[in-house]
Amino acid sequence: MSHQQIFVNLPIKDMKRSRAFFESLGYQFNPQFSNDQGACLMLGENLFAMLLTEPFFATFTKKTIVNAHESVEVLTCLSCDSREEVDSLVAKAVAAGGTAQPEPQDHGFMYSHGYEDLDGHKWELVHMSGMPPQE
Repeated sequence: MSHQQIFVNLPIKDMKRSRAFFESLGYQFNPQFSNDQGACLMLGENLFAMLLTEPFFATFTKKTIVNAHESVEVLTCLSCDSREEVDSLVAKAVAAGGTAQPEPQDHGFMYSHGYEDLDGHKWELVHMSGMPPQE
């Protein structure tokens, strides 16, 4: 089995604020799949996050929407081309109102850091420069 695309759906409180936040990080939105209720955040080739206002998100589930500032259901991890890109995206997120996660982690072959967006969703950024050491 092989999937061709991924769409991560995230509930948000304020479309205008969320769009401005991610645009300040350098991301773009696909206008064909964006409106006042949902916006298609383009993360890479065939990688998308659908930012859905909470009332619209609620139409897809009967479960309670969690407050991502208090609970975690998913950690979204994105690969980056360099350590500098990881650090740059975290700095941009903080400048735009996000919160940096604890200190960056340097495992030699892998460098990671992350942030929480305005709605509390956790975004992990990682640069892999090799394979983990064999034990």
